[in-house]
Amino acid sequence: MSWHVYLLRCRDGSLYCGSTTDLARRLDEHNAGKGAKYTARRRPVALAWSEPRETRSEAQRREAAIKQLSRGAKLALIRARAYQPRH
Repeated sequence: MSWHVYLLRCRDGSLYCGSTTDLARRLDEHNAGKGAKYTARRRPVALAWSEPRETRSEAQRREAAIKQLSRGAKLALIRARAYQPRH
């Protein structure tokens, strides 16, 4: 099973970080108000960035590291990924 760490851009411009095995399902949950209390009050949300990880523990470690980043560093992560070719 593949895991994904993701950043969402909320309606108010804030960013939310999480991890999941199914990005599409999780995005739908966030937009339905069932994903997290934080995003439920800031809908709609849009996927801004994601990164695959092999295991749940790797995803959780990466998520924790991203949550420690400044907003500027998170935005730089989003910008850097936006210009890379997708496979």
